[in-house]
Amino acid sequence: RLSEQQKMSKSPLSQFRGVYLPPALHPLNKTLVKGGKWKDVDSTQEKRRSFLHDFCKKYNSRKKLQTHLVRLVSRIYVEDRHKVLYCEVPKAGCSNWKRVLMVLNGLAASAHNISHDDVHYGKHLRKLDSYDLKGIHTRLHTYTKTIFVRDPMERLVSAFRDKFEHPNSYYHPVFGKAIIKKYRHNASEEALKTGSGVKFKEFIQYLLDSHRPVGMDIHWEQVSKLCYPCLINYDFIGKFETLEEDANYFLQLVGAPAELKFPKFKDRHSSDERTSAEVVRQYLKELSKEERQLTYDFYYLDYLMFNYTSP
Repeated sequence: RLSEQQKMSKSPLSQFRGVYLPPALHPLNKTLVKGGKWKDVDSTQEKRRSFLHDFCKKYNSRKKLQTHLVRLVSRIYVEDRHKVLYCEVPKAGCSNWKRVLMVLNGLAASAHNISHDDVHYGKHLRKLDSYDLKGIHTRLHTYTKTIFVRDPMERLVSAFRDKFEHPNSYYHPVFGKAIIKKYRHNASEEALKTGSGVKFKEFIQYLLDSHRPVGMDIHWEQVSKLCYPCLINYDFIGKFETLEEDANYFLQLVGAPAELKFPKFKDRHSSDERTSAEVVRQYLKELSKEERQLTYDFYYLDYLMFNYTSP
């Protein structure tokens, strides 16, 4: 028989390796919610939770999990004061969510005073994979876990516009140069040197290429691979399309200070038109019918998991 000590050190990983999933759906603790105005948001939330759970049951019922726990939780941010775990999905309100986590954690007085660089490069927030196995395990089982998602095509186009249509000292030289070199015939020396001016069609060729000249990036990685929604039992599923009301309801659930509201401002390129369904349609026109279908197929799981309508 294992001693208690061995059991403790073994249990975190054994719970996540070689087990059938998904885990049981636990009811949300709503004891801190005040007032009756959240009824509709709550009803939508329950539908999303049970939809994802049923999907995972169907999709995962015969699959055994063989993924290392630390990899599973590498995108999850921790806020210990209010016991919150937030899985970061880029282009789905993540900058403002990190601002909110910093306020909850007592690192800032207001979300409005925190710069973009401070949010993303300030290293103020801990990720779940920085804890030991027992710390990871305890938090996964006792904290309120949330994920915020977005229509996959909108998220993809938003990422492209942000990283390739504005000056960028990382994405142009790293991704842009490689994409232009491989997918643009007769590229100019200037384009090859700077990596600026990547076209959406070229970006999609890179995305769909099984021999990509440069790896994947979290801004266009599938949510199924960023946050593992069928392996980690998220208590709350927010959507970018209903971001403010979902976020403010979630803040009620975790007992956030009454004056803390989810920020409304657009983090960068605030003069740009937001990436809407109509904007997406314009970009998709640049692709062939086959490319559009393959792009949808690439995000197929995300569409299914979160009940988004195929474009």
